[in-house]
Amino acid sequence: MTAERKSLERAWGFDDVAIVPGAVTTNPDLVEPAFTLGEHTFDVPILASAMDAVVDPSFAATLTQAGGLAVLNLEGLQTRYEDPDAVLDEIAAATLEHSTEIIQHVYSQPIREDLVGQRVEEIRGRGGVAAVSATPANTKRLAPVVKDAGASFFAVQSTVTTARHVSRSLRGLQLDELVEQLDPVPVLVGNTVDTGAAIELMETGIHAILVGVGPGAACTSREVLGIGIPQVTATLDTAYARDQYFERTGRYVPIITDGGIRTGGDISKSICAGADAVMIGSPFAATKEAPGRGYHWGMATPHAELPRGVRVHVGQPRTLDTLLFGPTSRTDGTENLVGALRTSMATCGAQTIAEFHAARMVIAPSIKTEGKIYQLAQQMPG
Repeated sequence: MTAERKSLERAWGFDDVAIVPGAVTTNPDLVEPAFTLGEHTFDVPILASAMDAVVDPSFAATLTQAGGLAVLNLEGLQTRYEDPDAVLDEIAAATLEHSTEIIQHVYSQPIREDLVGQRVEEIRGRGGVAAVSATPANTKRLAPVVKDAGASFFAVQSTVTTARHVSRSLRGLQLDELVEQLDPVPVLVGNTVDTGAAIELMETGIHAILVGVGPGAACTSREVLGIGIPQVTATLDTAYARDQYFERTGRYVPIITDGGIRTGGDISKSICAGADAVMIGSPFAATKEAPGRGYHWGMATPHAELPRGVRVHVGQPRTLDTLLFGPTSRTDGTENLVGALRTSMATCGAQTIAEFHAARMVIAPSIKTEGKIYQLAQQMPG
């Protein structure tokens, strides 16, 4: 073994960078920020996270009608309880001190395959596009059920998912076989933050990659495990993998930046960095249509031995329509997310997401504070 000093690379998050305006600008109403996943094209490049405080069948159908896509958690309350409303009430009523304990308890009930199929059918029956998510450990069991029920998308999600996983299992999850088994249902896989790992995932034939480890508002993986990369760098690296893979194969695999996104500026920076869409949780959890009763919790919170999430209070101050399209009187970028994205793209002269990928970005740690002395001194609300 040769002695070698470990070196550290710089990595950047949303507050560290800025988008450079273009030499040509355009009108926001000429911008079309649509993205395509499988055979579906979505007018709004925003997905709702597969979290129980965010997505239920009703919310999924509502977001479909708004132009986006919601992902239902197949290992959550919706598939453990015939009527999850009472359980959601119990979580909302829990004291802060006992909230994690109660969440662990209610998630100890087994997943029911009959409810898995039923929830997919409910989403479709309400006119929604049925996208669902499972961890690698339960994918083999649940994938055939959701395909038979008519799901449109299947996501394999864990804190970190790789194409190569070493375990004691005689035969672990093989993503290439899953893609073949679920065909024509597109398979999304996450999460990852690394160029090499992303390329290996693409080579299995999957249809999209989710980017981000631990940035979510209700996630504590970075504190508990010490792992993660800030989202701008993670998106840049994974988008580079996508472009390398596309040059070599001619197959384009969309990148979805997942987590840590709160404002229209965060969405714009994600897409400018190379994402084709974003996935958000807490902003949706804070809408009146969300099932979480004004609370939000990470999906690793129920883990019996090593919980990696907390229940946070987000309130329900706005409707889904206001969040996405306004109008709004807030000045902090937390409402009218699509309007903010359109304006950001227009300022760079980009009419499509692909054109926005070509816009410049700079490292700018002072971007949020430069010239803002009065706002900071007066602590102006949004």
